Amino acid sequence: MTIDSKTIDSHWMRLALELAQAAGEAGEIPVGAVVVDDRTNSLLATGENRRERDRDPTAHAEILALREAGRVLDSWHLTQCTLYVTLEPCPMCAGAIVLARLGRLVYGADEPKTGAVRTVVNIPDSPVSNHRLQVFGGVLEAECRQSLQGWFDRARRRSNGKPDRDAG
Repeated sequence: MTIDSKTIDSHWMRLALELAQAAGEAGEIPVGAVVVDDRTNSLLATGENRRERDRDPTAHAEILALREAGRVLDSWHLTQCTLYVTLEPCPMCAGAIVLARLGRLVYGADEPKTGAVRTVVNIPDSPVSNHRLQVFGGVLEAECRQSLQGWFDRARRRSNGKPDRDAG
């Protein structure tokens, strides 16, 4: 029996969503990322946003996952890999994806303010990019968007001094 790519993509995106939830519970913007070896469909690396915890402006989920994948493979060339991430990458992460020579990117929700893969700008297909990759957006989009919107709604209620109905 052959498993189709939509089923595989949903499976790995669900793991990225679990990582996003963990990041959100830790006070980070809930974004999760997973790098998979396409040859074996096996997990190589995970990442979740850690900017606040690490006090590191580069500690985005995608960057952390790409770094770990490079260590696991002992190579910065990730041409046989897919990155699954719950939110469309920002310019920094899109640049790192191109520089890593990633084979494929799958993301959940578009990022209307800073999306640098399709929504605001398109770094992978721009003239400055020296690498092309396959990009698929909208995988488990509703779940990814709800994760982010719910987190921001709770954060706004907390900052306005209103009780958070989801807390405790």
